[in-house]
Amino acid sequence: MSAGQRLQHHNNNIDAALLGKIMLARFLELPLRAFDRLVTQTESSTGFNALRPWVTVGRLEDAWVAHDADGIPQAKASPILGDIHEAGQNLIFLYHRDGYAREYRFDEEGMNRLMAREETPKDFAWTLHRLRLINTRNRLTHALIQAVLVSQAAYLRSGQALSLNPLTQAEISSQLRSESSLSMVADPGRISRLVRGLSIALANGKAVPLNTLFPKPRQVHCHFVDHLIKTEKTFVEEGLIRGPLTDEAIAAILKREHGIRLSRRTVANIRHDLAIPDYKRRSQRTDYLAATEGFSALVPLTAQALRTAVPAQSGVYEIRTPFTFRLSGEEKNWPGKSVPVV
Repeated sequence: MSAGQRLQHHNNNIDAALLGKIMLARFLELPLRAFDRLVTQTESSTGFNALRPWVTVGRLEDAWVAHDADGIPQAKASPILGDIHEAGQNLIFLYHRDGYAREYRFDEEGMNRLMAREETPKDFAWTLHRLRLINTRNRLTHALIQAVLVSQAAYLRSGQALSLNPLTQAEISSQLRSESSLSMVADPGRISRLVRGLSIALANGKAVPLNTLFPKPRQVHCHFVDHLIKTEKTFVEEGLIRGPLTDEAIAAILKREHGIRLSRRTVANIRHDLAIPDYKRRSQRTDYLAATEGFSALVPLTAQALRTAVPAQSGVYEIRTPFTFRLSGEEKNWPGKSVPVV
């Protein structure tokens, strides 16, 4: 082989490797329903039937599907990957569909001999490639689920944002690389592509985007600052404080009660991101807490927060909560407020 031919061969290899990465990236981004349809179509194809002597259809290790546990027919495809269930002291995850826990095992020697035959149709190779992509996606998904069952157990049980632990996608990537037996590289980019379109149902039945389970420390701190400010009214009524909390007081409480060390400036920045007035304006605008009492937790208006908080499906999401508050000693009714569910 000449030097030019070797160079061309090297370039072809690079192109093939790059193409494979691009295909995997797009495959990880498939919406759940589209992925389920692809699994069904692949298993009903002519190519799959021809490959059956060399392919064993199985299930991921330690994976459960909901209809196995309940003894009921398999649920229809939905945007929810599965449900969190409590089993004694442990948590288990039940996938909604067989395809989400599918794993194919291959007779590699027999498969290689088949593909080496000149008369083997080219679509057999494409079917085999699809099966390997399904394996890769399902194995990565399952590894992520098993990791968060441990790392975010308190949140998965309660659904309370204050129970979330900081867990970035870079951290979970490092954890999977060191602890799991994944045959693929679980880099943060691949994890991000996969989880952005997935949702799960918590033990309390609430559906949340899988992205929710990978908050940065700043996002967790936002939940605590927001919660603390919203409890000011209770603190005042109980005589614990005389008025709204200053940023310095919030930082001191977070350190004392939760072990969270934030500077006064950081608290102010978080409060600004959440569009919460400072303590002077909150004391002057006595209707502020009343007007936001029925609102869901505030989140900063960032791209990552939107990917996590905005529902995956289009539609109108709102809560109307009429409630009563006191203003200058007089009881008044505050009209229902429409707020997006986040």
